[in-house]
Order: sequence, then C-alpha cells, then structure tokens
Amino acid sequence: MSTAKRLPYEGIRVVEFTHMVMGPTCGMVLADLGAEVIKVEPVGHGREGDATRRLLGSGAGFFPLFNRNKKSIALDLQTPEGKEAVLKLIATADVVSENFKPGTMKKLGLDYVALKAKHPRLVYVSHKGFLPGPYDHRTALDEVVQMMGGLAYMTGRPGDPLRAGASVNDIMGGMFGAIGAMAALAQREQTGEGQEVQSALFENNVFLVAQHMLQYAVTGKPAAPMPARISAWAIYDVFQARGGDQIFLAVVSDTQWAIFCEAFGYADLKGDTRLKTNNDRVRAREWLIPLLRERVAQIGVEELAEKFEANGLPFAPITRPEELLDDPHLLATGGLAPITLPDGRASKTVLLPLTLDGQRPGVRHDPPKLGEHGHELLAELGYSDAEIAALTHMETK
Repeated sequence: MSTAKRLPYEGIRVVEFTHMVMGPTCGMVLADLGAEVIKVEPVGHGREGDATRRLLGSGAGFFPLFNRNKKSIALDLQTPEGKEAVLKLIATADVVSENFKPGTMKKLGLDYVALKAKHPRLVYVSHKGFLPGPYDHRTALDEVVQMMGGLAYMTGRPGDPLRAGASVNDIMGGMFGAIGAMAALAQREQTGEGQEVQSALFENNVFLVAQHMLQYAVTGKPAAPMPARISAWAIYDVFQARGGDQIFLAVVSDTQWAIFCEAFGYADLKGDTRLKTNNDRVRAREWLIPLLRERVAQIGVEELAEKFEANGLPFAPITRPEELLDDPHLLATGGLAPITLPDGRASKTVLLPLTLDGQRPGVRHDPPKLGEHGHELLAELGYSDAEIAALTHMETK
C-alpha cells in the first residue's frame, strides 16, 4: 500500500542500530513518513539479526510492527570488513539511530563524537534508559521506569502497583526520538550542521505522570492511584450489564445527566434535589453508584450502547486487543493495512494515528527478511558481487 503524494521525509536516509521496541519505533515513524530506513542487523558470533525476530509471548508482535517500511542489511561489525562497510553506509546517511546500552556504540567506534568529526551534518539519535545523570548507569526496562517513575503507582490499586498494559515508555520514547530527529533535521536546514538527540525511558515516564505532579503542586494533595481516585465526574465507571458483559459509561455534565435520566426513564433521579449538579452527584456517589449498578445490570450491553450513542453520551465496550483487528471504524477509515508477516502469513497492522492531507501514511514495504537488502545497498556503495558474498557471510533469509 502506498500514498500517491510525496511523503515528507522522502530523500532522508536513516541508518539504525536498534533492537526491541524503543529504537525501532523511532525508525518506524520516520520510515512511515517516507524516510529510507536501513536496519543494520548483527550476524556472526552466534547472532542472527535482531533478537526480536524470534521472541515469543508478549514480544511476538515487536518485530513485525516496529520494522515495517525498512530495509535490512546483515553485517558482522566485529570484523574490519563489516566495520568498513557500515562506515561507508553511514557516510551516505542523514540520521543514525541507536538504542544499545551506554558504551556499546563507543566500543564500535560508532558513537556521535567519533562520527561527527567526519560527518558534521549527521543527526545522531540515542535512545537510552536515562538521560545523562546519576541514574544513567542503571539498566532500564519499561517496567523498571514505570515502577520508579510513578506510573505503576497511579495505575494499580493502593498497595498494588501495576504496569500499564503496553510498552508505553518504549513506544513514546521512540516517538520522542523521532520528534528530536525531525527538529534536528529542520535546524540543519538553517545551520548546515547536525547534532546529537537523546531520548530516554525514565524521562518519558516522568512526562506521562507530569499531570499528577502538577496536580500536587497546585492542590498540595498527592494524586491518588487511578482506581482509588475521587473522580471529577459522578458517573465515570465500568458497569456490568445483563448477562455479565461489561461497559464503560460516563455522564460528565448536568446536561448529560438530564439526557441520561430521560433516555432511561429515571424521572426519580432527575427530580432528586440531592443530584441537581455534578458536584452534588459526586458527593452522592456512595449511594448513587450502587443504585445505578442495580438498574444497569437489568439492561443488555447492546441496548446500553445504542442508547448512549443515540443520545451523544460517552460510552465504550470493554474490548480486547485482538478484537480491534476487525473493528469496523478502523477498517472503514484505513487505520489497518495489509502486511505479510515474517513467516509468510498475511495479516493486518496498525498505521500511525494521524493523517496527512486526509491520508494515513501506509505500508510500502513488509518487515524485511534478515539481510534482504544487503546486496543492493552494498552494490550502491561500490562493492562487487564477490566482495558482497564474502561480506555478508550468509544467504538472505
């Protein structure tokens, strides 16, 4: 699938040394927006490409999601020949992106200081656990920074910290890396010089909970975990409908309260002076919510959804991720695109949540096979067929 118009980052070449989620997300964003993103994957010494190609369980979706629209070249950077080839490739790049532990790229001679001397226009994006400071020696994971950064505290019940149900910091950290790269490229147009961009998991997590930090600064009261919070709205809960199905229902204004009571025939509640305003209803939650739970439990979830939708009231079914692959809105609006998984099966993938002139940036290339584009890239750099065969050490998988 491709878009008819020229994408904004066409003509920009990105060479990425990334794995897992954070770094690949940065490359995916730039690739979706038109950049030529070349994924340098390790081979030799027992390694066969990005390890996420082989992850099971919760990691099984990492590679096919975050590596679409990219090219793959497999090189052994521990050899002089592999190192020379990657330096030649970097010489053609606008952006280098990496997310290995601190010191790894320096050992390879591929850190920003080493590359800047020869390539002053290069934009270099580093994705780390922490920005430089007292914590930067620590090994970070999404779950680690969620625990130390307040997000797990806010998500779980009191005394039961709980990580968010997605790799929120890895994904957003990669997005901020891409934003930084975009800013650096824009500034390069003005100055002619590149720069180093840094993005980090911990700082990203702190940004996510900043609203709760500022809530404390404004009110002087610590924010309560979300399951224990005092909601600003009286009806803002998950309810159980007839048959046990669950649905989220919200009534967030006095106008909506009147509409809600009218739609469901709750004249007694509409006329109750104790429930006149939203704040009155918040104060009455102790008895109001149990009463509403009893009434809602007598109504089917489809009827509830139909009435809320017909009356412009906020509601949401409790949906599992796999069900979204058949979501009618996503299918109708082009939010899902066909893709071929690394094992050859057809599937659908999720596009960037934005439009450009009414179009979603699409899938131009399936996630690459290991080393799939090595021959064409090395040939472009001037290597002969014999040199390419000796350099790649392997057949394209």
